[in-house]
Amino acid sequence: MTTSPRPPHIGGRPDSTDGTTAGGEPAAARGYLLDNARAEAGERFVWLAELFDGVTRGHFDRLGVRAGSRCWEVGAGGPGIPEALAAAVGPTGHVLATDIDPSWLKAGDGYEVRRHDVAADPPPEPGTFDLVHARLVLVHVPDRARALATMAAALRPGGWLLIEDADTALQPQACLDDGPAQRRANRLRDAVRELLARRGADLSYGRTLPRALREAGLVDVAAAGSFPVGGQACDRLEAATIRHVRGELLAAGLADDAEIDAHLAAIRTGELDLTLAPLISAWGRRPAQHLPALGQGRLQASPDVR
Repeated sequence: MTTSPRPPHIGGRPDSTDGTTAGGEPAAARGYLLDNARAEAGERFVWLAELFDGVTRGHFDRLGVRAGSRCWEVGAGGPGIPEALAAAVGPTGHVLATDIDPSWLKAGDGYEVRRHDVAADPPPEPGTFDLVHARLVLVHVPDRARALATMAAALRPGGWLLIEDADTALQPQACLDDGPAQRRANRLRDAVRELLARRGADLSYGRTLPRALREAGLVDVAAAGSFPVGGQACDRLEAATIRHVRGELLAAGLADDAEIDAHLAAIRTGELDLTLAPLISAWGRRPAQHLPALGQGRLQASPDVR
């Protein structure tokens, strides 16, 4: 069951919504195309939660997140996953939510908020977390190996690392159907992918996650995929994304106003069955000499993820 969409202003909208950061720095200078500094980021968080929070929470359940667990949510973005983790671990557990721009997070809602760059900063409270999770983060981080090492170092022996990332090269289309509006949607999806690649995103990263987790020293590695097709959430996410990057598309000469307006109109009229790149979820465990017996300890593996 997915979370219900909430108005995008909930969670503390950043002061600046005109493509600059609060300090007046152009958002493009930050390196991350889909930065948190614009109002569209809040809309994207709502619809990503509608599409994927149920998938993510299912993995939390299978990996044994429970009362008393200590969890670190990396690159949290919006409040949905930190709130879900806080509800799962209860007052005896602890949830840390970090982001390079934590503007959309709400301190005091059962989780701690810190500003943190997983690719540059040392791990917080190393060796103490039962679960470390990041969704749609590492694909945008140039030094992915360092970020993975930071997250793995934060795990206690036996703790689980869960990474979920898109693989836009695996399924690059916005529409699987054919027609003029669908072909236009696919051209714009290609344009957005080009912008992401120029910022250092690895568009085929998702498929490499199992190997990356093994190379980070984790064991019991496994993975699964999720592939939504059509519906309101896909439509709203696409519209928010296109509005978010409209200026960059125009500046790069990858689209014009007429093409973007026609695409947004087709979304509003329900003409398109939009889809997303597959979300690859991969998990692995920090090895330990002596893991707790089944039924003991704060975080256990269920048989279906061994």
